[in-house]
Amino acid sequence: MIVLSIDTAGVDCSAAVFDGKAGKVLSAVSDEIGKGHAERLMALIDEALAKAGMDLDRIGRVAVVIGPGSFTGIRVGVATARGLALALGIGSVGVTTLEVLARVHLKQNPGRPVVVAMDAKRGEVYAQAFGADGAPLGEPAALAPEDVDALAARHAAVLTGSWMRRDQEDPRDRFDIAMVARIGAEKPDDAERPKPLYLRGPDAKPQIGFALARA
Repeated sequence: MIVLSIDTAGVDCSAAVFDGKAGKVLSAVSDEIGKGHAERLMALIDEALAKAGMDLDRIGRVAVVIGPGSFTGIRVGVATARGLALALGIGSVGVTTLEVLARVHLKQNPGRPVVVAMDAKRGEVYAQAFGADGAPLGEPAALAPEDVDALAARHAAVLTGSWMRRDQEDPRDRFDIAMVARIGAEKPDDAERPKPLYLRGPDAKPQIGFALARA
């Protein structure tokens, strides 16, 4: 099965084409754009397909990063993935940012459980524990910093992610689009359609006092 993967959950806008049968990444493209994913994504998808020498009608599944991450970016990616899947008559699956970071860490540092800890700002951390085999050991959650330490201690896990690197010059989390494709290819055929994974409300809220009354 050929998988098209897309990521708009962070500062990057990315797409990749993956041959699940051969276990091979056919192409991967990424732009660090910060904002404006909606305007750039389809061009990135076309570029990834061209580099893979692949027509869109040969795609058998679409995998998309569903968060946690940028609220606006996540909506763009999920809507695009579901729209493409509907138009092509194929399945679509969601991949979380946390499982991508866990798999990348375990590929480089095998043998121990890991807790992925993403800096969620406002004194919170997006976190989830994974076993040494990459299997989740609980659900993703927005936690207080002290609870992240307790989670890691409970599973004798190492910590990874932007919360651990928050004092560095560039602590941002980046989501390996090739790993997104690999994980997407492994999802079961009956996996639910992707939907945004929001672990808390948006930072930007309407000014209720200035809202106009409905007629």
